[in-house]
Amino acid sequence: MELLEQHIAGPQEHLTPVLPGVVETDERAARRSLRAQIAKLERELGAAFLAAYPGTRAEWSVPGRGGPRLLGLGELERLRDALADRLHGARAAISERADFEERNRVLLERVRLEPGRYKFVRIPAADVGQSGCGDYRVRPRLGIIGMLMGWWQVKLSSGCPLPREPGRDARGSFTRTRHRPLSLGPPQPQARRLPAI
Repeated sequence: MELLEQHIAGPQEHLTPVLPGVVETDERAARRSLRAQIAKLERELGAAFLAAYPGTRAEWSVPGRGGPRLLGLGELERLRDALADRLHGARAAISERADFEERNRVLLERVRLEPGRYKFVRIPAADVGQSGCGDYRVRPRLGIIGMLMGWWQVKLSSGCPLPREPGRDARGSFTRTRHRPLSLGPPQPQARRLPAI
């Protein structure tokens, strides 16, 4: 309204029409902002993986996008949204695992207080947030006599069982291979089998 009044009231040669500024997206600033958001999400995803390890499986890798190239704004936004979804899923898995471990810790405390109520219960140490292969078991104190007398106790097992597969332990991890000792003498001849006639 003021512009029209100035146009009518004042001289016309000094007035230039003022147009509203055209809003242009600054693509460089948008890329910088999206890359900063993606970097932050990747750091948080890596931190979530470290918080979850080894109890919870959290996928933390960031897949490639078809080789080295400059991603467009739409692709950067899709990547950011995918990382945000994965981070949300990883945090949910960590929260579920923490709740599971807390329930098992409470159960373990109850078992320790009253082992007779929880006969033959077995709680793996990993399920209460401890590392290792051991587990807590409720057993009778003196075998059959303890069962008949109601003498129950909680025992922590000694650890991992023997390896089940050559080169792997019971948890599926690779084990170290043992090297044969070096012999100091000449090589011993090996016995040969004679073919049967």
